[in-house]
Amino acid sequence: MTTTHAPTASAGPAGDTTTTDRRQYALSDDQVAFRDATRALAIAQVAPGAAARDKSKAYPEDMLRLLVAQDALSLPFPTEMGGSGEGMLTCALVVEELTRVCYNTSYLLVMTWQPFYAISYAGTEEQKARYLPPLMRGELRFSTANTEPEAGSDMAALRSRATRVEGGYRISGSKVFASNAAVADHFVTFAKTAPEAGGRGITAFVVDARADGVHVAPPEDKIGGRAIPSCAVTFDDVFVPDADRLGEEGQGFVIAATCFTKVRPLVGARAVGLAQGALDNAVEYAKGRSAFGRTISEFQGLQWMLADMHIKTEASRQLLYKAAAELDAGVSTRDAAPLIGVMKTFTTDTAMAVTVDALQVFGGYGVTTDYPMERFMREAKGLQIVEGTNQIQRNIVARALLA
Repeated sequence: MTTTHAPTASAGPAGDTTTTDRRQYALSDDQVAFRDATRALAIAQVAPGAAARDKSKAYPEDMLRLLVAQDALSLPFPTEMGGSGEGMLTCALVVEELTRVCYNTSYLLVMTWQPFYAISYAGTEEQKARYLPPLMRGELRFSTANTEPEAGSDMAALRSRATRVEGGYRISGSKVFASNAAVADHFVTFAKTAPEAGGRGITAFVVDARADGVHVAPPEDKIGGRAIPSCAVTFDDVFVPDADRLGEEGQGFVIAATCFTKVRPLVGARAVGLAQGALDNAVEYAKGRSAFGRTISEFQGLQWMLADMHIKTEASRQLLYKAAAELDAGVSTRDAAPLIGVMKTFTTDTAMAVTVDALQVFGGYGVTTDYPMERFMREAKGLQIVEGTNQIQRNIVARALLA
């Protein structure tokens, strides 16, 4: 699958967060066709099992096979590796359309692309050749084990340690909320090689999930993304060879900050997808539900609710596409971070608000599991927290304003 990106134009300094037209974007004809094809696939083959995936919490192997068959996993991988070489905007379109019907299915793409960006950014050529092709083919599965019981947003407070030994390192520490952990072949994780250096003492590693000393707890009982297992992971004196250190010693904080910023548009894409999916369901229900002798869609109060939901969703979509286009245009993650922070905060807050209002449209039926409203709402809540809480994003935006 290939698409052609529309040309971009620039105006204003790269760090100017008040300039709204710094990078122009428009969806190309190929991107529109790609989006529409993904929507058709989602409706026909993904949506029918969405509720069952959430209820069973079983890892969606069938959806992974579907995405592999559609070459969806390969979208951001370089063409010389057999991938599609697509940018963030195209990837966001796909995630948005899949999330519109099934959050768990789009989650599979995120769990493939997150380690892809980390290894692409910091990995050696040997590491890229060893890990990326099988990751692209769905033959390897990764988890990112970063968050710790006492260190989430404050990554400099990590307590995991990596001690230098002959031929590599010994890692000890505890992680929590490691998505995909129960099915992962490898972890991208972070530990301090120089504890006295704080954030500058953090180093990144790839850890074999089968290595002695790796212990994965049973999956957490989450409110959203329930089919993609998130687990506590303990590294108990785990040996990691030098060949699996990711980047240089002390570069872990920069690697994490760069890659987490890079993938935040995918969080925004999931948020827009959830908001749009909830709105789609609310509109359909309002047109068919009758009260007081007419459909509830004829009541102005409800019309205004639906209009506000659409306004917020469309504004979120434009922020998402602009942020993705900035990355595709070559803006560094450091310079793009304030806009990405705006996007992540606004899109996920919007998803929460829209899904709550959509549930309200359904009245009493909204709180039942017979309709997907409560599922959309549960899934939206998590997006305000993952990949940098919205409070942290506001800090990023405020620092840029006050710099």
